Amino acid sequence: MADALPENVPAKSGLGGGKGPLFGLSFLDNLAEMTMLRQVGLMVGLAASVAIGFAVVLWSQQPDYRPLYGSLAGMDAKQVMETLAAADIAYTVEPNSGALLVKADDVSRARLKLAAAGVSPTDGNIGFEILDKDQGLGTSQFMEATRYRRGLEGELARTISSLNNVKGARVHLAIPKSSVFVRDERKPSASVLVELYAGRSLEPGQVLAIINLVATSVPELSKSQITVVDQKGNLLSDQAENSELTMAGKQFDYSRRMEGMLTQRVHNILQPVLGNDRYKAEVSADVDFSAVESTSEQFNPDQPALRSEQSTSEQRTASNGPQGVPGALSNQPPSPATAPQQAGQAGAGGAGMIQPGQPLLDANGQQIMDPATGQPMLAPYPADKRSQSTRNFELDRSISHTKQQQGKVNRLSVAVVIDDQVNVNPANGEVTRAPWSADQLARFTRLVQDAVGFDASRGDSVSVINVPFSTERGEVIADIAFYSQPWFWDVVKQVLGVLFILVLVFGVLRPVLNNITGNGRKGLAGIGSDAEMGGMGGLDGELANDRVSLGGPQSIMLPSPSEGYDAQLNAIKSLVAEDPGRVAQVVKEWINADE
Repeated sequence: MADALPENVPAKSGLGGGKGPLFGLSFLDNLAEMTMLRQVGLMVGLAASVAIGFAVVLWSQQPDYRPLYGSLAGMDAKQVMETLAAADIAYTVEPNSGALLVKADDVSRARLKLAAAGVSPTDGNIGFEILDKDQGLGTSQFMEATRYRRGLEGELARTISSLNNVKGARVHLAIPKSSVFVRDERKPSASVLVELYAGRSLEPGQVLAIINLVATSVPELSKSQITVVDQKGNLLSDQAENSELTMAGKQFDYSRRMEGMLTQRVHNILQPVLGNDRYKAEVSADVDFSAVESTSEQFNPDQPALRSEQSTSEQRTASNGPQGVPGALSNQPPSPATAPQQAGQAGAGGAGMIQPGQPLLDANGQQIMDPATGQPMLAPYPADKRSQSTRNFELDRSISHTKQQQGKVNRLSVAVVIDDQVNVNPANGEVTRAPWSADQLARFTRLVQDAVGFDASRGDSVSVINVPFSTERGEVIADIAFYSQPWFWDVVKQVLGVLFILVLVFGVLRPVLNNITGNGRKGLAGIGSDAEMGGMGGLDGELANDRVSLGGPQSIMLPSPSEGYDAQLNAIKSLVAEDPGRVAQVVKEWINADE
């Protein structure tokens, strides 16, 4: 039987006595034999795989977009798009945030183009340009005042928004109408809402600056009537009202600036001598911020001085004029004079009896004439003399008023540590370290003292010591990780796209195509099994109605028992011609089974 089989083997062309596959696409026959549901699922899976593959390829080729503007709010979107399109710059708008995105390589060029076109984000505040609009003929005074207030609010908001940490601002002014009555006069007030950038805050000094800015822009507006609030509802103006904390902060900043200035002086002196990273210097300043005023008055009793003198000299002459109570009795004429009996007696005794104011007579009884005036000399009236003198003396004294200036330095402490000196042998380049000598350290100490203004009476201290530095003192700057580089993610996207396509092709598409092209040929995957030999042991009708496939280099479809003996014989001949070794193994197993 084994000898007869090879003789009757037909040619390969006669294997399919019927019609062959269309265009050699044998998988179409297998696809046609599948059920409709399986065909639809297979086609949908293939279409989905191809679509995913294209999507991954497009994603891997998509450029990296960066935000150009966080939002198009306050900008002319049409002008922005026209400018970018004219410059041939690809852009996209994020649908969720409204951010304008451009390629990472085109960010700088896009900003330059937009700046040249005059496109820039603007706020929604209305300034004094509102007054440029034409007003109606019947505009009331209230509307004019309202427009002016709106313009002033907008200008203040723009000014506050120009600060670095402020993203936007709104100002509300409450300006009452002026009244002619003093008791009805009300002061204006203002409230400011600032929108800060994420992660930023305003220092108390900046809040105080905003308060002063608003207060000086509105007439009669005091700083206490201004409230500053951020977008989170935090009251910022109360920080500026705490003057004690504000003063403490200023004093701390002053101390740190003074220490930094003195430390820089030490650096300027030591750096040219020792070099970089060869020393460390720190300065601590004890600053007195107390305000002291003193007044002193001193007297010197050994040096009296005449301060003032007052002299009074008084001379009073009495006369025998009318005396007594005014009336008839006191106005009597004088009594008649009596002539003396003897001339000698008259001259001697009459001179003593001459009344004050009467002419003087000489010894001969003649009137004495005044040679200066030529008039008779009169007897003098009685006179009173009084002299008074007052002298004031002042002791020597000195008054001094002393006001101590704030920020006086009470004490300075300077600490400098110097590394060992490095010596390089020019012959072999060997580097050796040696400590500094005492004289060299003393020289460095004098340099530092002169640099910081050392004052021994103030209790200043300067310490310069020599200590070898650690070899690991330098700060190691970590290299930027490769995955943080801009190019890394572009490469990752390309690699992920390629890997996904390979997985899709070899893990999904290839098994599916193999399933389509090899469907119905898996029945004879193992020749020694009963399923494999179903077509060989039952030519008399014991085979099932389905065809059996014998696997091999070129799988051969065995016909069903209903196709007739000739078809089965031709299939067996073709199998013998294709793989005679396997057929011989089958016959051998039959013989062994019969034994």
